[in-house]
Amino acid sequence: MKFCWCTLAVNNMEESLKFYQEIVGLKLERRFEAGPGVEIAFLGDGETKIELICNEENKNVNLGEDISLGFEVDSVDDMMALVKEKGKAVHSGLFQPNPHIKFFFVLDPNGLRIQFVENI
Repeated sequence: MKFCWCTLAVNNMEESLKFYQEIVGLKLERRFEAGPGVEIAFLGDGETKIELICNEENKNVNLGEDISLGFEVDSVDDMMALVKEKGKAVHSGLFQPNPHIKFFFVLDPNGLRIQFVENI
């Protein structure tokens, strides 16, 4: 079995695309209309892919507080600097629960916690 992608409902496609492209670093693979008032975008290549769905009739997306998406980075310090440069706030962290891992969280435009992890 192979994991294909994670699907996220979003309130605003442009804000979400900007976040996942400029901060997370995922490339836009394809974007298309999927019916009246529904737009879909796929981002990423290789094993890391996200599908964003924006539906004009569902403008109150609530992703919950008990889920996060984690992305491995080479340096959490560099990533924190990029996040701040892009005008985003660090939601929580920096955490280092053991000598082998460091991570922090930011919120995407829809309130989803995004974790950036450095394996040391």
